[in-house]
Amino acid sequence: MIGTGILKGMAVTARNFVGSYFDKERLITVQYPEERIPLPENYRNFPILIYDGEDSQAGLRCVACKICEKECPPQCIYIVKSDDKKPDYMGKPQFYPKVFDIDISVCMSCQICVEVCPFEAIKMDKEFELSKRERFNHLLSRKEDLSKPNEYYHKIHPVEAAAVDKNLADAAAAAEAKKRAAAEAAAKAAAAKAAAAASTPTSESPSAS
Repeated sequence: MIGTGILKGMAVTARNFVGSYFDKERLITVQYPEERIPLPENYRNFPILIYDGEDSQAGLRCVACKICEKECPPQCIYIVKSDDKKPDYMGKPQFYPKVFDIDISVCMSCQICVEVCPFEAIKMDKEFELSKRERFNHLLSRKEDLSKPNEYYHKIHPVEAAAVDKNLADAAAAAEAKKRAAAEAAAKAAAAKAAAAASTPTSESPSAS
């Protein structure tokens, strides 16, 4: 029968229209900003820098290796490496970014910077309400604005953050085990050398005639 498809479509529309008064799941819009739809775990917007501990400068994971700056397709990351070093979260002296800027007017949220970072220092944020009335410098996110604590990362990406923490803990444990093994090997080598020196007979001096 001609028009059957139209009648079926109108029935679906009427069912959803009437049902929306009784079933909230049928509503396809929310009263933003009073109501907000929860963002999924893998939602991403713009990059942020993660730091451990309370101090955003001392605990910053970034070592200014500039890999993200080189790999960024739109070239929106600008980094200046420090002249001195600071201890990282494992106590190893590392360089740090004296300047770390991201132009969010150019960033396309591709997440390549996250994928290439070997230190788990840069991640994607979920914050999307970033509109500003001004342009130019106001669209440039600086290191102070980008730095977020690890607790914030756990809040927005709990599953991913837990996996990252486990990987970092395993890496730290492996580095500590390697350091301990090297120290034990050096101690054994020194002990063996001392034992060999002690067992070597010394030549007696000739008696006086």
